[in-house]
Amino acid sequence: MRSILCVLAVALASVSLHAQGTVQPDPLHRNWQASWITHPTAPLREPLVLHFRRTLHLATVPDRYPVRVSADNRFILFVNGHRVGDGPARGDLTHWRYERFDLAPFLQSGKNLIAATVWNFGVYAPVAQMSDRTAFLLESESSEMSISTPKGWLVEQDSGQRPLDRTSVTLQTYMAAGPGEQIDAALYDWAWDDLSVAGPGWVPAASPMRDSIYAGTNKAHSADSTDDNSWGLVPDTLPPMEFSPTSVGLAVRTQVLKAGLVQPHLDGFPVAPVTVPVGSHVHLLLDRKTLTTAYPRLIVSGGKGAQIRITYAEALYDKNQHKADRDAVADRTALGLVDSFLSDGNPHRSFEPLWWRTWRYLDLDIETGDDPLQLESLTANFTAYPFQERATFKSGDPDLDKIWEISWRTARLDAHETYMDTPYYEQLQYVGDTRLQALISYAVADDDRLAIQALCAFDDSRIPEGLTRSRYPSSLPQSIPTFSLLYVGMVHDYWMYRPDDQGLVSSLLPGTRTVLDWFANYQQPTGLLRRLHWWSFIDWVSSGEIPTYDANGASCVTTLEYLGALVEAADLENAHGDPNLASRYRDHAANLRKDLFANCWSASRGLIADNPDQKNFSQQANVLAVLYDVVPKDRQQQVLRQMVAIEPGTTPDGVLSASYYFRFYLARALEHTGLSAEYLRSLDPWRKLLPLHFSTWPETPGETRSDSHAWTSHPIYDLLTLTAGIEPASPGFATVRIAPNLGALPSLTATYPHPQGEINVVYQRHGSGLSATITLPAKLTGVFVFNGKTWPLTPGLNKILAQ
Repeated sequence: MRSILCVLAVALASVSLHAQGTVQPDPLHRNWQASWITHPTAPLREPLVLHFRRTLHLATVPDRYPVRVSADNRFILFVNGHRVGDGPARGDLTHWRYERFDLAPFLQSGKNLIAATVWNFGVYAPVAQMSDRTAFLLESESSEMSISTPKGWLVEQDSGQRPLDRTSVTLQTYMAAGPGEQIDAALYDWAWDDLSVAGPGWVPAASPMRDSIYAGTNKAHSADSTDDNSWGLVPDTLPPMEFSPTSVGLAVRTQVLKAGLVQPHLDGFPVAPVTVPVGSHVHLLLDRKTLTTAYPRLIVSGGKGAQIRITYAEALYDKNQHKADRDAVADRTALGLVDSFLSDGNPHRSFEPLWWRTWRYLDLDIETGDDPLQLESLTANFTAYPFQERATFKSGDPDLDKIWEISWRTARLDAHETYMDTPYYEQLQYVGDTRLQALISYAVADDDRLAIQALCAFDDSRIPEGLTRSRYPSSLPQSIPTFSLLYVGMVHDYWMYRPDDQGLVSSLLPGTRTVLDWFANYQQPTGLLRRLHWWSFIDWVSSGEIPTYDANGASCVTTLEYLGALVEAADLENAHGDPNLASRYRDHAANLRKDLFANCWSASRGLIADNPDQKNFSQQANVLAVLYDVVPKDRQQQVLRQMVAIEPGTTPDGVLSASYYFRFYLARALEHTGLSAEYLRSLDPWRKLLPLHFSTWPETPGETRSDSHAWTSHPIYDLLTLTAGIEPASPGFATVRIAPNLGALPSLTATYPHPQGEINVVYQRHGSGLSATITLPAKLTGVFVFNGKTWPLTPGLNKILAQ
């Protein structure tokens, strides 16, 4: 039932469809007539690239020709050589997505070729990709002109395209994303999607279940079917990912490592074609100034025996593999993921990887043999979730404008079919990162479809003991119990920010209960949590991680996160679940506050310690202790003022600093204690990154691995909610509370895309006072708060002179 609600919630929120033609929403329950198909002899769980094809004869082109398509792992669908779309969106085997397309815009009278590339990278596949075996599925809704698999479908294995192993990556660090790829042009079937050609490698497609006792049951089934099948199919209710032209970059450096009789001149590429002479080895470095996630496409002619290695980099590295100013080129090198293209000497050969790449800098390492190679063109198509930037924020402060711009770019690149921590290294949907990303989606884009996907995915990930996985989907299980607590907060965020017409929150409460039940088993007589199983991650600090437990295995900081989840779960239960359970959660939380203060408060330091032995103190523990009222009200501002001054990567007075990520919770604590005016000062760590020319925000201060990390992009949310002061005053954002905190800014204008329509605010300071012009949607009411005074807000125009 909960899975159905997840599908309904996204479907009703959708404003776009999966195809150029119009396709009506798919029914949740349906009987599939198509069967899964694959290659009859290829190893189906090993790295594999397959092409499928089928002809369709039409006397006339129909107005609509809807089809449903899926594959394991992935497919790209073509009609008459035109790219129709790709998929399926990632999920698990119980919730395996299929896509819907209308093929009519691509069809022609007479003979048509329907074709697909399907691939499975096996042991080299990205960690976020779950899989059973390589297979393809297509079902057409037209019974008279059906092209449903398996009838009439042919398949070939393409040995010319394969994944590269991990040793090909020239920067050795934790890489959970997919592999580089190689196309050997001499082995690749360049006519695989040509209507007039069908080479000798094509054979009739077969059932993917041939090695199983269930070989006769390969017909597709929906997720709630009781029949045997490897994939429980559910419709992908997300819109198609954006696919639009973008700059690949311009040449900023040419290095000639070896020249034949003719000196290479390549600086004009990719604006104009260039030729690499015989016997040459050159590096051509392109810089597009900002990071992107895109599909590059290189077209070359000639150059038989030439090898082209393409390296994608977020930034350049010196000889010691250190980064600096992201604009610095000089003698720096591109390191990271590598693709390879081996030319066969024929004209107009193209290289395009099956999965998108992430880069600011792109390095072409080209070696030619006895045949000159012409680089004809290098283009790219940007891809990401199709968020629209609907919020605005204008303050007259150029630093804040830049922080907003970079935050939005980071949020966009870290959102595709799922949210992602980093588009370069991992591409995994983690609870800690995703909670912040979902709030940005609500506040800036008024779009909750990807967030609903994430909420449901994490609920699907729960293990029998009750916890969610820390990241999902993921073929490599990982458990961070503290992230399960943040998942409860993520459900609470959705409840506050989004109308819940389909009862999604109620359907998720059984999962939040099992999480809290699991933690209750770890409480000690002191009330504090003992050492948890798996990874008790709180935050990165300059020394690595917060020391979460003392010698006796007790933890204050972990218990603080448990306290926060109890508070949030009590709200959810009271509104949508069991009021008696809500009361028990509140009582439990009240007792935990007393236990935490008794065991963790250091009178001599005036701070909460990380653990009962009071040897370690951190910004993280004190921010949480203030946010959840463990620190008495009359001391909260004093504690928090000390925390604001601590910058990431520092340890003043022995207090461990919070990362960029955890400063999200610092911002919440500032608001909680009435110190929101301090928020703009807390942005200094982001301001200090601007001279280093980041185009997206990094994972950590200093020598960071990732230059684009979702959890550092929350200032775009904070500027709207704390500085412009626009927040929900009641669940579902049914009413609004507007409490601006301009700090030293003389004026501010902002637009907030509320579910009912735009909220527009214009602020102008007058000494210690403020004039505010606020426009609300037609049915929205709320309050305006400034300097401890409150004014009612009504639909339409509101003008307030606050002193």
